[in-house]
Amino acid sequence: MYLFGDPATWLPVAFATLMGLSILIYVVLDGFDLGVGVLFPFAEAEEKDRMIASIGPFWDANETWLVLAIGILLVAFPTAHGEILTALYLPVAVMLIGLILRGVAFEFRAKAPAHWKQTWNRAFLAGSLMTALSQGYMLGIYIMGLEITLLTVGFAILTALFLTIAYSFIGAAWLILKTEGALQAKAVQWARGGIFGVVLGLGAVSLASPLVSARIFEKWFSVPEVFLLAPLPLFSVALVAVLWAVLRRLPTRDDSFAWVPFVAAVSLFVLGFFGMAYSFYPYVVPEKLTIYEAASAPESLFIILVGTCFVLPMILGYTVLAYTVFRGKATALSYD
Repeated sequence: MYLFGDPATWLPVAFATLMGLSILIYVVLDGFDLGVGVLFPFAEAEEKDRMIASIGPFWDANETWLVLAIGILLVAFPTAHGEILTALYLPVAVMLIGLILRGVAFEFRAKAPAHWKQTWNRAFLAGSLMTALSQGYMLGIYIMGLEITLLTVGFAILTALFLTIAYSFIGAAWLILKTEGALQAKAVQWARGGIFGVVLGLGAVSLASPLVSARIFEKWFSVPEVFLLAPLPLFSVALVAVLWAVLRRLPTRDDSFAWVPFVAAVSLFVLGFFGMAYSFYPYVVPEKLTIYEAASAPESLFIILVGTCFVLPMILGYTVLAYTVFRGKATALSYD
């Protein structure tokens, strides 16, 4: 008798859960700092420094979750890793170039001569856009079953635009939380505009997933599932209503409710993620490979799980520590 049952059953589920949570944490955390980069063209030079200061202590640690998610995909589901990366090779390459460009620009804009600073600001914007758009494109192609046709590419382009707008929205919500004065007022205006992109993006993904797959349609619209799952879209609508109401009141003199847009945006991302996770489970490659078919041998998974039990708490601890130490409003940017 195994302590937790058949390891060939629970180990793939455990690693799929870990991978999913890593992706969710990455999308939320790196989403807001990518969004801050996407908003760069709408800010003045001094405001850009304050925007950089608001994400400076966090941005590189946020990307650790992407490394963890891809690492789990590689070692726990190697067959799926090959299928997914083969289909998404080009956008993955664009994303990596964008992440490198962002990192280089982030550091060089602080050290380059004054007349080069604007060039590195543009590079930071370009890296942010490349990363956000490529991730949105990959999401669209994944939802379409990793098939490359004119229709699926068109849908992927739409999801690329919507995800980029969603990142800009959560980035604006972060700036509302972390800044004050004129920049905070601008961030409120940016968030008011970005909320429509979030709604359209969630709607597009929610409609496309069941239309592409009869299996997903059955999971959502059969009885009693349709009633049990009704809270997901209802909570999403309620969160959008709360966001709109709060954004109309911000900014306030005492900075009250400045935390609400960011918390509500994170909640929307979480609801959307769980909707997708429910739709695609147990498949890791849509309609082709389940997590059980793609998983490594149970013996290998168990060894990897032991290592994960050491690594994951360290990443969580570092993340919590960073956000605790650097809580509060962003101060003036300084490299002294």
